[in-house]
Amino acid sequence: MKIAITAATSGTLGMMDGRFGRAPYLLVFDTRGKTWETFENTQNAELEHGAGIQAAQTIERLGAKALITGQVGPKALQVLRANATKVYCVEPGKVNDILTAFLEGHFAEYFAPNEKRGE
Repeated sequence: MKIAITAATSGTLGMMDGRFGRAPYLLVFDTRGKTWETFENTQNAELEHGAGIQAAQTIERLGAKALITGQVGPKALQVLRANATKVYCVEPGKVNDILTAFLEGHFAEYFAPNEKRGE
C-alpha cells in the first residue's frame, strides 16, 4: 500500500505540513518495498481556489490509498473518498515519526462532520 504524507521539505526527517492542498511536497511511502518517493506539490501554491482538489487528483495518480495531513477541505475530501483513499488528519510532527505512528495503528481515520461512514 502507498501512504502519502504532506511535507514541508523533501526529506523524511523534515516536518509534516498540515496544509493539504498547498504543502510544498508529498512524500509517498510504499509498504511493499519499504521505499520513499518525493513529489513536488508546488503547482498548487499560487491557486486561489481548488488547490485541495488538484492535490487530491495527484494523490490518485500516485496510487496512494492513505493520506496523512493536517486538514482537508470538503471538496478535496469528496475526491479522495471517490478514489477510496483513507484520510488521517493529525498534528504536525516529523514525517518519519508520523509514519511510524501510523504503521503502529495510532491514528484513526478522519470523517468530516455529518459524513456517512463506510461509504
